[in-house]
Amino acid sequence: MKLENIRVGLTYDDLLLIPQESSVLPKETKVDTCLTKRIHLNIPILSAAMDTVSEHEMGITLARLGGLAIIHKNLSIENQAKEVSLVKEADVKGYPNAVLDINGRLLSGAAISVSDNMLERVSALLKAGVDVLVLDSAHGHSKNIIDAVKTIRKLYPEINLIAGNIVTKEAAAALIDAGVDAVKVGIGPGSICTTRVVAGVGCPQATAVDEVASYCKEKGIGVIADGGLKYSGDIVKALALGANAVMLGSMLAGCDETPGEIIESNGKKYKSYVGMGSLAAMSRGSADRYFQDKNTEQNKLVPEGIEGITSYKGKVSDVIYQLLGGLHSGLGYCGAHSLDELKEKAVFIRVTNNGLIEGHPHDINIVKDAPNYQKR
Repeated sequence: MKLENIRVGLTYDDLLLIPQESSVLPKETKVDTCLTKRIHLNIPILSAAMDTVSEHEMGITLARLGGLAIIHKNLSIENQAKEVSLVKEADVKGYPNAVLDINGRLLSGAAISVSDNMLERVSALLKAGVDVLVLDSAHGHSKNIIDAVKTIRKLYPEINLIAGNIVTKEAAAALIDAGVDAVKVGIGPGSICTTRVVAGVGCPQATAVDEVASYCKEKGIGVIADGGLKYSGDIVKALALGANAVMLGSMLAGCDETPGEIIESNGKKYKSYVGMGSLAAMSRGSADRYFQDKNTEQNKLVPEGIEGITSYKGKVSDVIYQLLGGLHSGLGYCGAHSLDELKEKAVFIRVTNNGLIEGHPHDINIVKDAPNYQKR
């Protein structure tokens, strides 16, 4: 019987953190984190390697703020390397929270995938000065990903190498044995991802992060919670569950620093936000992430994402300010001075659907959105 001892999977919406006795004020908390043993971030935020989110403008801004952007791979090798170079060449003066390499340049990350020119791309990115490589796949617990990690690690033993995406401790073990410095967790939780309904696979994100992080903690390996994050409170929960950092797509999409033009419709502003598993993104180069041939006719591709628009959000710095404000507040409620202390002190309670409804504004017509809250 397949269902006799079936597990329950939980999302961030299924959980709340119980407030603890605290003498810690939000302004006293620190949110720096170790992404890998060699990469330290001043804020636990990465931008997703999506072609409507992360190019050099996002890379520069986020690194100046203390985080890290992962430049997408739907570019030629030359152009992706150029995007990395633009980040490395950016001015760092006047940005005290910026994350820097040993030469005083901004940190930069870039995505790669298993492809015929993977090693050529890796070489070009390293020459451009990339600090972190993310081997990106819809299914990180697959032979070609594991073999690719081994190959890259053998050729470049000092590179910071992250791989994903995964949702189980067994997958984490396989990637760790292959040589990763951190893993990326999340199959299907993203707002523009359809993997769970198209392929019938995945794991609710809170449960996935908890399982993988519990295993990786023992091994000293970093964990990135990728997807399923809608509010700053979700970031607090992900970090409390053991993630070292979160990766944001929809929460940063629509900002000035994302690729693409502002779209105006009925007096409102929007920007494009496209899943990397959508037909549009797959035809631009991300098909290999889903083990499909990018040269396939579009009507033969099987998408695992959608194309859409998202509300214009303004400057990334303003969005990050609100997200960090919520994170600092969450630490204060939990009596934690740091993210490590948050992990130790976190006590979760499972909530019902009525509990979720109760936690949002209710019984009122909202006339003006707060800068850190929109009904979804």
